[in-house]
Amino acid sequence: MSPRRKKTTPDQETFDFEAKEAEEKMAPQDMGNHEAPLAKAYQNWFLEYASYVILDRAVPALEDGLKPVQRRILHSLKELDDGRYNKVANIVGHTMRYHPHGDTSIYAAMVGMGQRNLLIDTQGNWGNTLTGDGAAAARYIEARLSPFAREVVFNPKTTVWQASYDGRNKEPTHLPVKFPLLLAEGCEGIAVGLACKLLPHNFNEIIDAAIDHLKKDKVVLYPDFNTGGIADFSNYDDGLRGGKVLIRAVFEERSKYQLAITEIPFGTTTSSLIDSILSANAKGKVKVKKIEDNTAENAEILITLPSGSETQATIDALYVFTDCQVSISPNSCLIENDHPNFMGVSEILRRSTDNVRGLLKQELQIKLAELEEKWHFDSLERIFIEKRIYRRIEECETWEEVIKEIHKGLRPYKKNLKRTVTDEDVAKLTEIRIKRISKYNVFKALEEIKNTEKEIRATKRNLRKLTDFTIKFFQDLKKKYGKGRERRTRIENFETIKAAEVALPTEKLYVNREDGFIGLGLKKDELFGECTQLDDVICFCADGTFRVSRVAEKVFMGKGIVHIAIWKKGDEDTIYDMVYRDGSRGDSFVKRFMVSGVTRDKVYDLTRGSKGSKVHYFRANVDGTTRPIQIKLTPTSKARNKEFQYDFGELTVKSRGSYGNRLTKYPIKSVRALRDSEL
Repeated sequence: MSPRRKKTTPDQETFDFEAKEAEEKMAPQDMGNHEAPLAKAYQNWFLEYASYVILDRAVPALEDGLKPVQRRILHSLKELDDGRYNKVANIVGHTMRYHPHGDTSIYAAMVGMGQRNLLIDTQGNWGNTLTGDGAAAARYIEARLSPFAREVVFNPKTTVWQASYDGRNKEPTHLPVKFPLLLAEGCEGIAVGLACKLLPHNFNEIIDAAIDHLKKDKVVLYPDFNTGGIADFSNYDDGLRGGKVLIRAVFEERSKYQLAITEIPFGTTTSSLIDSILSANAKGKVKVKKIEDNTAENAEILITLPSGSETQATIDALYVFTDCQVSISPNSCLIENDHPNFMGVSEILRRSTDNVRGLLKQELQIKLAELEEKWHFDSLERIFIEKRIYRRIEECETWEEVIKEIHKGLRPYKKNLKRTVTDEDVAKLTEIRIKRISKYNVFKALEEIKNTEKEIRATKRNLRKLTDFTIKFFQDLKKKYGKGRERRTRIENFETIKAAEVALPTEKLYVNREDGFIGLGLKKDELFGECTQLDDVICFCADGTFRVSRVAEKVFMGKGIVHIAIWKKGDEDTIYDMVYRDGSRGDSFVKRFMVSGVTRDKVYDLTRGSKGSKVHYFRANVDGTTRPIQIKLTPTSKARNKEFQYDFGELTVKSRGSYGNRLTKYPIKSVRALRDSEL
């Protein structure tokens, strides 16, 4: 086995004997086999590809809340920024200097950012998030940085730079964003074995929550969607995996038989919403006469209902069977320190707010250093000109003599300065023009120095009270950019709407009692009645068994069906009266029972379980009332009275598993309910 080669320089190669030794010690199964010599290499390549997609394409970073393509778009916009709009095609081309994945991905990411209307100021047709219409081609639309982006996203003094993919340019590792941008923009991405879905939150509420965190108060934050709607965040779980958000459309009742959808759920469009309604209407789950889409700046879908429809029942059915209600499962995943991490929304807010505080501190420290440097040189300049030190260098013949003479002239005044005077300071003094020296105003210079001292004191005060300074920074952002960004999605707790309760009875159910089948497709058999596709049907058979099954095209329920009905779970109003014979020659029993809970498609026996049992009489009392019966025994029985009556009202209602009370030991010929005239 030859050792692997490890490159050290372009002109030199060394052998990695440690790697060779490790390979020799590996188990044979780890080294692959002769049939798949590249197996290990493929495993490594897949891992590298997965890591690349996760870290460099699909998942945003915690530091600035941006994916790499978004970061590169903003960096390109900053480089091109001159206050005027740029063609998106030009911006895309410029971004390709940093993003090696083609113009399509850049254009799509830029359209998404532009539609969110926070970082990019757009001009032209950028599509419609309500209708789902796409943006115009890149050559027809224009964009530039928004004032908000210019203020909070960029600062070259605090930016860490790295080489671009081809080494020709420099790009930011992360942008110094002074705002919890990830929560405002939201993000969705699919990587290899990993997905991320962060929902967008309200701009003003993010600022309020950040201020609450800085004040050490409890942070509460819920998503807000530009499409509006009504949302239930009771199971949001801070945006972590396993959470769920329910979002509903907003209905207005325009007339007795006309509804209007004025706000749609997040993730849908008016086109997809209409398609889901038409599909439900075709399947008979809702009844709709006509649909019109009048959406322009705001959503408006007009739904005309058939005569006799109930608006509230129709709205409930639309929530259940169409995209008028959607469920979204968030998955708060991001990149932190080059590793994917699952982090709740409140923790993201805290980390982002602390990061803003750190960036502001860094900017204040840089500003303080610049102000102190300005004060130092302005003071040197004042001394240099006011004390006429520049005259001492008139007869100097060498540069060294000039530097030495100026140092000598400044020596009596150095004690009033805040740092040591360097040769660079002295060299800078020699660059002062004669025109400035001749027009130098001492009083104006002193005033400027005092203003600088005032700024230094204010900067130091802001550093001492950094938290208060950060709070004021957020308050100023809200004051400048928060107008028009009020919450659009209403927060409510929804009551669960059961599909079976709002489904319309648009299907016809048939029954073949002798063979024991029910179904929607048995159109040659007995018509039972109308039902919904979600109904459960209960069937009692002549052998004393019963079962519950869901409506379908054809379902076997048991031969000799004596009673069939639509069954609702938890039905405690219906009382069943039953007379049955135990076995082929046994005694006859009478029982009253309820069916409140069953397992679908399981066969239940209402008799004592003997083979050959038979039901003589069965009646379902929907309102719980009962009716006396008349029993006739066989003529050959040895009973003295071969005909007698029995009142079910004297019998206690028990569970379906009870055997009942003995009615007679003699064979029964017939059992019938007494008519009203016979009572």
